[in-house]
Amino acid sequence: MKEQKTNVMRVLEQKKIPYTAHTYDHGPEAVDGVTVAKMLGKDPGSVFKTLVTVGASRQHYVFDIPVARELDLKKAARAVGEKSIAMIHVSELTALTGYVRGGCSPIGMKKQFPTVLDESASAYQTICVSAGKIGAQVELAPEDLVRLVRGSLADITVEE
Repeated sequence: MKEQKTNVMRVLEQKKIPYTAHTYDHGPEAVDGVTVAKMLGKDPGSVFKTLVTVGASRQHYVFDIPVARELDLKKAARAVGEKSIAMIHVSELTALTGYVRGGCSPIGMKKQFPTVLDESASAYQTICVSAGKIGAQVELAPEDLVRLVRGSLADITVEE
């Protein structure tokens, strides 16, 4: 069976960014990230989830953090120079990004939003992010991801 290329994979190929595609079995519901990491045989610290937020200014921001960690809203707001930020409602996700919950990728959204990757990403040679649909991930170098999304690195997770 030929793997289906996602928009994310097409963007990476177009920009000549090396990546490895991974797929995992799933039911109709998105599985949590830690389960995905286990299914892929990866350290959960190297598998990142993509969170979409809105700032006090009504500007949207994207944060990528390790699947087992939680976004610290205060640190995230500081990282993007906002007074405060809040998670968007899941019902707004597809209209805003073109992606569904559990398949949201920082790559290839309808619009490029300011993107911040948790600084822990730099501890890994490669990290995984969603390939744009449930059941698919792409593994790439964190610096390639930051460059592609014109993002930045910051400490944005809740202390463990």
